[in-house]
Amino acid sequence: MRFNRPRFHLGLTLVELMIALVVLATLAAIAVPSYQQYIEQAKRGQAISDIAKISMVIERFYSLNQTYPPDLASLGADIPAADPWGNAYAYLAIAVTPAPNVGAVRKDKNLNPLNSDFDLYSMGPDGQTQKQLTAAKARDDIVRAGNGGFIGLASEH
Repeated sequence: MRFNRPRFHLGLTLVELMIALVVLATLAAIAVPSYQQYIEQAKRGQAISDIAKISMVIERFYSLNQTYPPDLASLGADIPAADPWGNAYAYLAIAVTPAPNVGAVRKDKNLNPLNSDFDLYSMGPDGQTQKQLTAAKARDDIVRAGNGGFIGLASEH
């Protein structure tokens, strides 16, 4: 005697598997760029915070010594060794004797110096920079401008 038993499918068909993969790929295509943008914003925020902290340490040094330090290593303080992208923060004392070469000072779109006391900046994600903020390699830099009145993305200055 033969019984009719229902057949149970214990696996996925190829079509069902392909549909699941398409859905997962679509979700990944949406989520990955958003996550990368979030990470980049967090790194930018960390660089801005670091530059503000280093600026305060430099100002404290100035108030004690009546001159700006020749380099960041002279601060001897607990300052970040590198920016969030792994590059060293760049620093140039401007209001010192002897004054630095005018070509070494960072400049805005009108070729005016960004600061009159000192320049402090991160070269950003690409690790490259140029002295004028409108140059292509400087647009992603995190800069201190207006003697500390602005700290942020060079393209926003």
